[in-house]
Amino acid sequence: MTAFAELHRAGGPLLLPCAWDHASAFALAGLGFRAIGTTSLGVAAAGGLPDGASATREETLRLALALGPGPFPLSVDAEDGFGDDPDAVGEFARQLAAAGAAGINLEDGQGPVDRHAAKIAAVRSAAPGLFVNARTDTYWLGDGGGEGRLAETLRRLEAYREAGADGVFVPGLTDPAGIAALAAHFDVPLNVLYSPTGPTLAHLTDLGVRRVSLGSLLYRRALGAALETAAGIRAGRIPGPAPTYDEVRALS
Repeated sequence: MTAFAELHRAGGPLLLPCAWDHASAFALAGLGFRAIGTTSLGVAAAGGLPDGASATREETLRLALALGPGPFPLSVDAEDGFGDDPDAVGEFARQLAAAGAAGINLEDGQGPVDRHAAKIAAVRSAAPGLFVNARTDTYWLGDGGGEGRLAETLRRLEAYREAGADGVFVPGLTDPAGIAALAAHFDVPLNVLYSPTGPTLAHLTDLGVRRVSLGSLLYRRALGAALETAAGIRAGRIPGPAPTYDEVRALS
């Protein structure tokens, strides 16, 4: 088991903040977070590119090359692997591992189960030491609900686990009963996306979750703070505290 995998503990889940550039990653690491993720939305938006459209392969790899040597385990959000060819996805994963990444997040976008399973198997073969977090979008993108959606989630994640996934991820799932059922069902860590309107971190811990991702929340909050500050200055308000120029410069 890798050091990154060991951070996914029952009773003490890995809270994974997601960075979008060098400064945000190292600032978060400076707060003592045990590992850092990346946010595909933040990477895409910073480059003026669409998220979830396989448009940010080079930007994602460039960020991994910048952060991989850092003093923290890095998990990279690679969308769907940036393509449908499992071998190409495996090669991209190999490049991430060579850059120093400890993990990769792969989403199915509710596409064919067998295709996503093949990508996971290819990653496992090409980069054996990379922690593969297999994401299904049944709750993020899917319509409908109830037992049917939970059953489809189980079906997909079981296939991904069989293909070699080290962890399973269900963003959009906030129902405590559903979370508890998935956590109890799998022998690998369950990852959920933190929601301000969902269970607290303490509650998620009690439900058996072993990884809680912050996704694009920090990027969106940072953008919101920038807009609020600019609008406030225009209205004559004094802005609140912020890192100093020298503090930000020291992150380079």
